[in-house]
Amino acid sequence: MRRFYKEVAVGEDLHILLDGKTVKTPRRAALALPTRDLAEAIAEEWRAQGEEIVPTAMPLTKLANTAIDRVIGREAEIAAQLLAYANDLLCYRAEAPADLVARQSAQWDPLLDWAAEHTGARLTTAAGIIHIVQPEEAVAAYDAALARFGPYQLTALHAAATLCGSLVLALALAEGRLEAEEAFALSQLDELYQAEKWGVDEEAKKRADAMAVELDAAVRFMRLARG
Repeated sequence: MRRFYKEVAVGEDLHILLDGKTVKTPRRAALALPTRDLAEAIAEEWRAQGEEIVPTAMPLTKLANTAIDRVIGREAEIAAQLLAYANDLLCYRAEAPADLVARQSAQWDPLLDWAAEHTGARLTTAAGIIHIVQPEEAVAAYDAALARFGPYQLTALHAAATLCGSLVLALALAEGRLEAEEAFALSQLDELYQAEKWGVDEEAKKRADAMAVELDAAVRFMRLARG
């Protein structure tokens, strides 16, 4: 799509304005943001567009559209989807080799310890790929933790949990316990180990690099939405 506007501004109601007109989401709702910081960051994405509008260059706008069109009014449903990630990547441990087992323990256990302290409940870990049934009290504790987040932050949390395969890492990002690069490296621990042993798969690396960029945008969005 060719750029059709000259001026970008943030209205008093935190709407994004193009030549004075409010931007609409794909479902025709006003693109209105919860904080001025997030609104200004999204306005800057629109200002940065050249002669052609490139949607992939506006990840914050995409997340805002998702929050407005698909999350507001469905917070309980989105939280339930997020709870599926309480069956967390960090809980599934290798049986061998010993150096991978040790690396997982050294890097993942501190995050599970943090999460247990933060939520008041500890997730169960096991070696192998057999499905782990997490304790009901742990699921309830994570549900309570998610209830503190509004729709914009839930949107970013959902993106982060999906990219990392981990609700623990998503919460650690939301609470400032980790930065995006750290969380993504932890989520890719097994892949990085295999690359060290057998060499880099360039296609897999390309996919991982794209995911890392998405995660960085999700973390920026959730923090700007918090204000």
